[in-house]
Order: sequence, then structure tokens, then C-alpha cells
Amino acid sequence: MSSFWRREGQGENDGLVKSFLQSYIAIMENTGKTRLPFMKMHGLGNDFVVIDLRAGGEMPSAGVVTRIADRHRGVGFDQLAVIETDPEADARLTFFNADGSLSAACGNATRCIARYLIDETGKTHLRLRTDHAVLLVEEAGNGLTRVNMGPPVLDWRTIPIAEDLDTLHLPIPGDPVATGMGNPHITFFVEDADAVDLATFGPAHEHHPLYPQRTNVEVVQVLSDSEIKLRIWERGTGPTLASGSCSCAAAVAAARRGLTGRRVKVNVPEGGSLEIDWREDGVWMTGPTAYVFDGVWRE
Repeated sequence: MSSFWRREGQGENDGLVKSFLQSYIAIMENTGKTRLPFMKMHGLGNDFVVIDLRAGGEMPSAGVVTRIADRHRGVGFDQLAVIETDPEADARLTFFNADGSLSAACGNATRCIARYLIDETGKTHLRLRTDHAVLLVEEAGNGLTRVNMGPPVLDWRTIPIAEDLDTLHLPIPGDPVATGMGNPHITFFVEDADAVDLATFGPAHEHHPLYPQRTNVEVVQVLSDSEIKLRIWERGTGPTLASGSCSCAAAVAAARRGLTGRRVKVNVPEGGSLEIDWREDGVWMTGPTAYVFDGVWRE
């Protein structure tokens, strides 16, 4: 089998191939009006496109976000995050779901960007502003990064849900828990998380009428008083391999139910885990980060 990508001097058509490649590169460098540099990162497989606008540039439109999100025709991601300057914090973060909708919180993306900024600045503590709150970040050692996601939201009006209900026991089959972590969550406790048909279960509850802004869906299997197993359906994205805010919401729900303590190991679907510690000053999330590649989006 011959290869299209031949080395120079490897056959009589080398000049033609070289000319074609030069023309192709020139066309690509001048294609389209949009030229948007980005970074690809992930936290335990929960992947993000990160756009750094601290030096200037326009916030991407919902249409651009959805085109970049396409895993077959674009780059592909679970969430897209934009970094901007902030006068009172180290940076401001804005999050988009894959469907182009905004999200006030994204724990894994916050942790990944925090690691990027820690490495860039040499600081061990950061303050990052999101649409939910100013989040505190710290170097945790051994390549790990820790984020205070803030206190959980337990009041029905602020999560929000549509009615004045006990958020610890929603009147829905499965007796789920409602929690806010800057975005809404519904958490179900089951005997076997792998047995749940998430492709059906997830969207049915993401769009439940009790949640006017839709919701993230967590299916949790309690392994011990300090460890849980988590499967995730993210609002506006679908099934994901991990989620920081979902891990926090699941841990808070388990502790409120008395199923675990306030510090738990959260195991995510494809291996790996986050440590969630619900303290007096907020819910702290500790975990790994990964920088994958950078590129330029053109259209």
C-alpha cells in the first residue's frame, strides 16, 4: 500500500506532491474570517475546549460553540470555557455546554484552567470568577489541583426547582435529591449504577418539569461511607466520563441522606476518581488535570 504523505525524493511525483502540500498549507492559513486559537484539556475524560481571550477577542457565539462541539465535523468537547481578565480576580471564566447554552459552573474545566494558570503564573493560590461565584483554587501537590466550588445550594428557589418542595426527597419515582452547585442537579441512589439505561433515564430527568432550567442527572451507587460510584448525564451535553459539579452534588446528596460522611472518593465511569470534601466553607474538589493539544479553529 502506498502512502500519500511521501518524503521528498521518494519517487517521480515528489515535485507534484510538494507543490500540492505547499498550496494546501497556504489555503488553510488564509481560510475563513474566523481564526480562534484554542487548547484542548480534560479532567478524567471530561473534555473541554478552552479559549484564552485575556489578550482580547470576541466571545464565541452559540453557533460557533456548537460547530466546534461537533465531534465529527469540529473539535468535540463536553464543555467550552473562555478565559478573560477580571479586575478583582486572577481570571474570569465563562462556560458553554455542547448545545451552545451557558452554564454558571463547570468544576472539571475550572480545575483544568486553574492548573494552566498555576503553571503559567507560578502562584499556588488563585481566585477565579464564574457566573456562580468567585472560586478559590490551590495547588494540592502530586500533580493535583483543588477547587472550592462554594457552599451547596439547598433551597428550592435557588437551585432552582419549580415548587416549594423538600429538596432532600423530591416526589419523583426513585426518591431523588435536588442540589445546586451553581447549576441544578438531581441525584438518584441505586443498587447498581451500571444497570441504569442512562440514554433513556438521563434525558427524561434532564427535562423534568420540576426543573425550569433543566438539570444535570446523577446516578449514584454507594460503595461505603467514604466512597461512591457515579454515572452522569450532563445538562446540554449528555453522558460524560466525569463531572466536577456532578461529583460535588452527588457527594452532598449522599451526606445529606446519611449514606456517607462529608468526605468521599467519587469513582467515575472510565476509571479515576475525585476527592470531594464538604467543609464549612464550601465543597472542595481535588483531582488530576490533563493538557491534550492546542490548535486554531477557522471558518
